Amino acid sequence: MSPRPLELLAPAKNAEYGIEAIHHGADAVYIGGPAFGARSNAGNTVADIERLAQAAHAYHARVFVTVNTLLKDEELEPAGKLIWQLYEAGADAVIIQDMGLLELDLPPIQLHASTQTDIRTVEKARFLDQVGFSQIVLARELNLMQIQRIAAATACNLEFFIHGALCVAYSGQCYISHAHTGRSANRGECSQACRLPYDLVDADGKRLAQDKHLLSMKDNDQSANLLALAEAGITSFKIEGRLKDLSYVKNITAHYRILLDGILEAHPERYRRASAGRCRYTFTPQPEKTFNRGATDYFVQARKADIGAFDTPAFSGEALGRVSQLGPGWFEVDSEAELHNGDGISYFDPEQELAGLRLNSVEPRGGTGKSRARNGAKTCTWRCYPKAMPADLTVGTALYRNRDQRFERLLEQKSAERRIDVHLSFAETPEGFALRLTDETGISAAARIALAKEPAQDAERALATLRDNLGKLGNTRYRAKAIDLALSLPPGQAWFLPASTVNGLRRDAVSALDAARAAACLRPERKAPAANPPPYPESALSYLGNVYNQKAHAFYARHGVAVIAAAYEANQEAGEVSLMITKHCLRHSFNLCPKEVKGIRPDPMTLINGKEKLTLTFDCKKCEMHVVGKMKKQRIIPIHAH
Repeated sequence: MSPRPLELLAPAKNAEYGIEAIHHGADAVYIGGPAFGARSNAGNTVADIERLAQAAHAYHARVFVTVNTLLKDEELEPAGKLIWQLYEAGADAVIIQDMGLLELDLPPIQLHASTQTDIRTVEKARFLDQVGFSQIVLARELNLMQIQRIAAATACNLEFFIHGALCVAYSGQCYISHAHTGRSANRGECSQACRLPYDLVDADGKRLAQDKHLLSMKDNDQSANLLALAEAGITSFKIEGRLKDLSYVKNITAHYRILLDGILEAHPERYRRASAGRCRYTFTPQPEKTFNRGATDYFVQARKADIGAFDTPAFSGEALGRVSQLGPGWFEVDSEAELHNGDGISYFDPEQELAGLRLNSVEPRGGTGKSRARNGAKTCTWRCYPKAMPADLTVGTALYRNRDQRFERLLEQKSAERRIDVHLSFAETPEGFALRLTDETGISAAARIALAKEPAQDAERALATLRDNLGKLGNTRYRAKAIDLALSLPPGQAWFLPASTVNGLRRDAVSALDAARAAACLRPERKAPAANPPPYPESALSYLGNVYNQKAHAFYARHGVAVIAAAYEANQEAGEVSLMITKHCLRHSFNLCPKEVKGIRPDPMTLINGKEKLTLTFDCKKCEMHVVGKMKKQRIIPIHAH
């Protein structure tokens, strides 16, 4: 069996971010087009997509475009036209949620099933595999054993989120935003009710938590599980963050590139690279320095108690230490970290709200005798002068750094270089000389020149100059790994070759290799669906099926679904229903799980935010929590219904 490619898939807010993601090691990027992407404020023109595709294809990396919102009937035709435009622009795949699109005449472009399709069972994954999806994004909530079972039952590529923000609900199964604001998460307009503060009240009216962000999860970090995920069957390792800033994209992409390269080098018989080129960085990737809410590997290994970011949905940063002294316009902190002018500092104020300040300047106070060794690291006292001294800062306050100015400055500059290794072979021909370049993937191209052969007066210098001129690939995307000279002269002799001639030959050979690589960069083919339409795993679909248009209705009917309800967004008369289904369980978080504590019953609880009340019910058999509520009629935006 040939080695399986492992793909690092990075987010791109725009074409510039996507190009930087490629330069920092991504094998593929995903980006929103001009419409119908599940991040309504992360759109890009078709021309942007074309420019990104050209840059990515130079490394045989891929570009996936999100067209993954639920679509109204009148939006299907424009969405279909857009997919044709994206195909003509060079996109390699489109990521979709709405099955109505499969009923259209689409171009021969690969289809990827969005995370919004909620793939957490073998049956659902097998169905999507059979109807023509080449790659499917598995639910973030799956564990390794569940992933293994899906891999064993499917032939398509399996994609999995390895880093970034976690939606607390099963993707595609959250309707709170639409119910409360008329903004549908399934249409790219989530209002993020999960990041709001809530009180938690039990069935007896006892308040278990107050003003906590009880539906806000820590951020996903699978750094320690990459090999286990690959062994379970994951082929595409996805970083969340199409709305994140450029420093996040650079830092996190580089971090996972280094980790995946380690796996590839350790297991070359099992895994291989998904694109060409090796990266060199001007910085050391440090995921903890860019936006995060803390780290969790969620459910990949097992259910954990500490997966919530209940204190704040913002980025508090890396722990520094506690305020040790206060003075007029300054404070001091003992910390192992090196502080810099311009750093951003955060702390929790007396109301336990996250507050922040910016340092104008800092100075080490090591000369005061306060520097000391602790756990092998140097601790220094830093005197910090903020732009404005907060009145609520007190001695003993815990401080965090949520902006490392020096680190951010590194990332604002050119911070990576990606080069493709080539083997250069310089040889004589009857008419003159030839130069052949062979890249790391085996693609080869050559250039020739006709030139009279004259012996050089200084053979040693001539050979050194020849090698030097052949290897000058600095202004290309290539790096000389080896240079072979096949010359007929006896040892100690060399031909005289003008530098301009060698440089011209090298440029021609590079151009020929560029052309050969472009010709070899074939877009992946559209996967044909199974000959006989496979039956959908369920015979009936509730509003959770997200059927929002007649084409989607026809698709499911064609695949054997007998009862098809309209999507939640289409039902203005919906009563009290599950607005969110999540594997996160507040009973478990507060040590009230009936499976773990004898005598506890899974009675409903209540979440309260101002006048808003949401009922929590618990399906202990499935280990799921349902957030139940009603649609606010006064906030509803009229939409199409079946």
